[in-house]
Amino acid sequence: MVVCSLACWRCRWLLPLLLGLAIIMGIIALAGRGWLESESEPYVHQASLWESCTRSEQDINWSCESLMDYGWGRAAAATYLVGFVILVICFALAVIAFSVEILRFNFVRGIGGLLFVVAAFQIIGLVIYPVKFTEEIPLIGDNMFSWAYGFGWASTVVVIGCAFFFCCLPNWEDEVLGNIKPTYYYSSPERAPYLN
Repeated sequence: MVVCSLACWRCRWLLPLLLGLAIIMGIIALAGRGWLESESEPYVHQASLWESCTRSEQDINWSCESLMDYGWGRAAAATYLVGFVILVICFALAVIAFSVEILRFNFVRGIGGLLFVVAAFQIIGLVIYPVKFTEEIPLIGDNMFSWAYGFGWASTVVVIGCAFFFCCLPNWEDEVLGNIKPTYYYSSPERAPYLN
């Protein structure tokens, strides 16, 4: 039976891999035009973190308005972007921390603390956007917050999970470094006659 948890030497790359996945989802959220979309036909509205686009039912061209003209638009973009930049820094630090033969576990715990800061920035951006968007931008028809917005939340959830693991990983320092000897439970037949 093969058992591999975060407290095993071979699996030390799982956390940097998860951070890389969070970065990919963050890139999709930052670049995607699916933060808000029309729910059903006619598809007359779509928005990204950066702009809101509308069109009439007969027109095929989108008319876009920058959300950076609004204070809340700049705030939502800035907080999510700052969180993303700190996430990239944490990824680089995690790769360095897990590449070194002797891990610096206080360093790993610091990465966990930074990841909580990333989560806070991303949550602020992800909450400001829908609240202020629905208040200040006229919506046409039925609209939904869509796939790119979902990738933003998925990235944030992965970051929160990684933050907990990075903060708790120093508790298993000996297991990760291989300093602990395995414990064998052996009982002789004389000591446990009921096993015969």
